[in-house]
Amino acid sequence: MSAKFYQESTQDVIKQLRGTPQGLTTSEAQTRLKEDGPNALPAGEHLSLLQKFIAQFKDLMILILIVAAVVAAIAGEISDAIIILVVVILNAAFGVFQETKAENAIDALQKMSTPTTNVLRDGHVKQISSKDLVTGDVILLEAGDIIPADVRFLKTQNLKVEEAALTGESVPVDKNSETITDDSTVLGDQHNMGFMNTNVTAGTAEGIVTATGLQTEVGKIADMLNNAKPTTTPLQKNITHLSKVLSVLVLVMAVAIFLIGMLTHRESTLDMLLTAISLAVAAIPEGLPAIVTITLALGTQAMVKRNALIRKLPAVETLGATEIIASDKTGTLTKNQMTVEQVMIDGQLVASKDFDKADSAPLEKAMILANDAQEGDKQELLGDPTETALWQFYINKGVSIADFKAKYPRINSLPFDSERKLMSAVVKENSQPVLYTKGAVDELLARTNRILDHGQVRPITDADRETILKFNNDLAKQALRVLAYAYRPLAADEAHSSDSSRVEQSLIFIGLTGMIDPPRPEVKAAIKEAKQAGIRPLMITGDHKVTARTIAERLGIIEPGDEDGAITGAELNELSDAELKDNVEKYHVYARVAPEHKVRIVKAWQAHDKVVAMTGDGVNDAPALKAADIGVGMGITGTEVSKNAADVVLADDNFATIIAAVKEGRKVFANIQKAIQYLLSANLGEMLTLFLMTILNWAILTPVQILWINLVTDTFPAIALGVEPAEGDVMKQQPRGLHSSFLSNGTGSNIIYQGLLEGALTLGVYCLGITFPVHQSAALVHADALTMAYITLGLIQLAHAFNCKSLHGTIFKSGTFANHYFNWAIIVSTIALVVTVFVPQLNPIFHTTELNRMQWGIVLLAGILMVAVVEIVKFFQRQSNK
Repeated sequence: MSAKFYQESTQDVIKQLRGTPQGLTTSEAQTRLKEDGPNALPAGEHLSLLQKFIAQFKDLMILILIVAAVVAAIAGEISDAIIILVVVILNAAFGVFQETKAENAIDALQKMSTPTTNVLRDGHVKQISSKDLVTGDVILLEAGDIIPADVRFLKTQNLKVEEAALTGESVPVDKNSETITDDSTVLGDQHNMGFMNTNVTAGTAEGIVTATGLQTEVGKIADMLNNAKPTTTPLQKNITHLSKVLSVLVLVMAVAIFLIGMLTHRESTLDMLLTAISLAVAAIPEGLPAIVTITLALGTQAMVKRNALIRKLPAVETLGATEIIASDKTGTLTKNQMTVEQVMIDGQLVASKDFDKADSAPLEKAMILANDAQEGDKQELLGDPTETALWQFYINKGVSIADFKAKYPRINSLPFDSERKLMSAVVKENSQPVLYTKGAVDELLARTNRILDHGQVRPITDADRETILKFNNDLAKQALRVLAYAYRPLAADEAHSSDSSRVEQSLIFIGLTGMIDPPRPEVKAAIKEAKQAGIRPLMITGDHKVTARTIAERLGIIEPGDEDGAITGAELNELSDAELKDNVEKYHVYARVAPEHKVRIVKAWQAHDKVVAMTGDGVNDAPALKAADIGVGMGITGTEVSKNAADVVLADDNFATIIAAVKEGRKVFANIQKAIQYLLSANLGEMLTLFLMTILNWAILTPVQILWINLVTDTFPAIALGVEPAEGDVMKQQPRGLHSSFLSNGTGSNIIYQGLLEGALTLGVYCLGITFPVHQSAALVHADALTMAYITLGLIQLAHAFNCKSLHGTIFKSGTFANHYFNWAIIVSTIALVVTVFVPQLNPIFHTTELNRMQWGIVLLAGILMVAVVEIVKFFQRQSNK
């Protein structure tokens, strides 16, 4: 809204909007509709499936793979080319599928609009499509309606509006038409305004439309979603960086080998070209996108079993990098269900779990009978959350609400209103009409002259009042919502009176209850585990600061006494983006915030290079869910908007599920890192072997040998590493951070020394084959040595796969062979490699010869040395880390 209509009187608002109390004329409404457009949220422009598909090929790794496929086809390796292209196409198709689903966020916002509205047109009430509403229209609302546009209330009667989806307020808000003077009032405190797509839970109202479509508060959220720039996940950044490094390295090595071979005149131009091309194909881990996709997909399946539904595959890995979890309070950290927590009766405060209903029949009657809640067809409780909480309190203690109400039939009621802040019901009790009242403590005490004390009625004293007010203050400081209860037998002529000033007098005070939306029981332990894992949890809520602080202290999000750790939306408005960035590390709790505040908070943390996860369930959370590195929506209480804007949806709305998902995300990253270490060290070993063989003018491996080693060693073992179980300390490590990569944590140096080791062992075996020949013919000696080098290069890579099961941990521990997929992958790959030597018919195809026992012994010794040397290095790495 350009104007602050909540600050203006109803007469000024009507005048400013060029309306009348009797509504607009039909002709004027049609004119405005043509000028302003329909009261709907426009859908964003969606790309066609073909455009989306083409866009997937902008990724550098994909382009490299396409080049690799062309090179493989030129080299005659048609099967390799086909496999590479299949991987590329599958990745592109999956990307299109995910992108199409993500576009549902704006569409879901559109579907939330109410279809029809009662409006005053030409002085008469008409029912029209909500899309035809214009500013200046006067609309009529009642309980059960969805407010179709932003409105300034002109008249209200006992009006309550549930705004949790927009403001995060956990209970319905009392609304009125009184002017607000504060010019910095946040949405949750604008009690004379109604907002599009919020729900009327009680009362009636007449309001004038102040904004429609994109100009509404929900419309602004839709616009923010529509214009939000897609974020790049840490996984995508890592893969892009790795692709650039690989492309440069492979290009330099392939060109160097080709030029050296040509300058030394050792092979023909065609042979050296094929060798360089084969090396390029082998050096580029074309299986990496498939391995990453498979690992992420398997991680997705594991998360589904833990009730975390992944909408975008990279989100699996991003979860593992999370450093900040900014969580909505209502329904995420709390149950989103008001609950009676404390009861004050007979001058004592009793915890609800210790309360014996037999001790106070009058309190039971007041809480159940002075209540307008209802039981649904499936015995669910319907109505105001405060009133349903009172019923649930007694249902939990074995009371049948239906039987109780039947025993004490209602004969009259005095509805709640915001002026007297009381609600009363008159019931028939043993043929005697009795009034039961509940409401605000101060208002009820003002009408009380007696008190129920251990079953006896006596006059109330000043000391009694002081005690009651002290309990009220103590409960309020705990952020509990306090209600007081009283009763009075009525005379027959008072039973049907609607005059509250007459019947709500000379009341007998019964007691108090304190209610709150309590924390979910499992969340406290989850937050403790998050902190141990180096993750900082934040609470972001539309609730009041006191309530938010109380819940945050109970959960361990904020330390008791940390006065600077909580901030309100109004206080945030006083901070510039630069000031918020400088001070954001102080705050743990954000209260009374608006949607734009949530986005600012996320971006302030991102300005510190933190990986931010944002959880939420309301429409108000959607922009921040998209702005965050990882958006986590709630599957049960969440709106379609928030779920479609999220990367991850929790099927059980359980904060603890996020921590389980983080653990899975960390495991996924570690497994991808293990696969990358395995693939790149193996490919580096191959490149170094060929490079040095070329420089030293030795016989070099043939293109078919290079490609076969690449095929049997790079596929199944690498994929199997992607399903390794999580290591024991995965949730005791600090988050790896935004600037970490797959080459971090010593992985890059591991790849280099392990690649050098593989190359050295292969060349060493070749030298031994030449030094200790078993044939007299020089040609056969070189053929044997080349065969030994070929089979060694393949087998040490398979042996090295065991090293890669842990970056720094030893393989000599229980669980090394627990991954059955890995065990079978090694067995199948080993057989596929050695048959090219053992089967005589394959020798000519793979340019191999039969080896004797001594030669096989040398080959196997090289494999053992590969494991032993890496284990020794790991030992010293662990000692260094200590």
